[in-house]
Amino acid sequence: MNTRCKLSVNINKIATLRNARGGNLPDVLKVATDCERFGAQGITVHPRPDERHIRYHDVRDLRPLITTEFNIEGYPSDAFIALVLEVQPHQVTLVPDPPDVLTSNAGWDTVRHADFLKKVIHVFHSKGIRTSIFVEANPLMIRHAVACGTNRVELYTESYARNYTSHRETAIQDFILAANAAHEVGLEVNAGHDLNLENLAYFYQHIPFLKEVSIGHALISDALYYGLQNTIQMYLNQLKLPS
Repeated sequence: MNTRCKLSVNINKIATLRNARGGNLPDVLKVATDCERFGAQGITVHPRPDERHIRYHDVRDLRPLITTEFNIEGYPSDAFIALVLEVQPHQVTLVPDPPDVLTSNAGWDTVRHADFLKKVIHVFHSKGIRTSIFVEANPLMIRHAVACGTNRVELYTESYARNYTSHRETAIQDFILAANAAHEVGLEVNAGHDLNLENLAYFYQHIPFLKEVSIGHALISDALYYGLQNTIQMYLNQLKLPS
């Protein structure tokens, strides 16, 4: 099945389950390759300093197995930068989350952190690694992201997902403006956080030039009910524009 927008499956929750018991069940490497075999067009991991889910050695072990697109996201600490440069994924997504947060909960201030982001992005580009910056649906932050030299921005979609059931027309408006702002200045657009089977299609239908969505928690949770292969196909079906 072809879609204009790639589905990248974040497999952190698989590692969380494995780490809760120890050992290698479920097998993170097998799940990643199964996701690809079932139709996913990318694999995302987010290693954190405490390795509470994906571990650094998982990232190294995954790299030679991934045949689609490998996206590593995280805060660009020295250790994270070294890992990315060693592994050389297709894409690195820069997220401004401190070590103690449960999950990513904010986008970059691309004005305040412009110099830092420029330096980090330059390092990744020197190795041919595409970069994406995790940002709020704020046209100002997106326009300043251009000056940082990034290839893409990833729209942080938590507010859209939170407000979707009560008023989806209002919930989508800031994201339409933000995505159009990115598109107009030549940045490609990714999106992620709390996207699911209920709200994904509506989001994509209003932002048809999305390049990639990264989905983990909801997809892995749905797989408990529907099975992994069926769930991936269900998500891919949401990424089809109506004829």
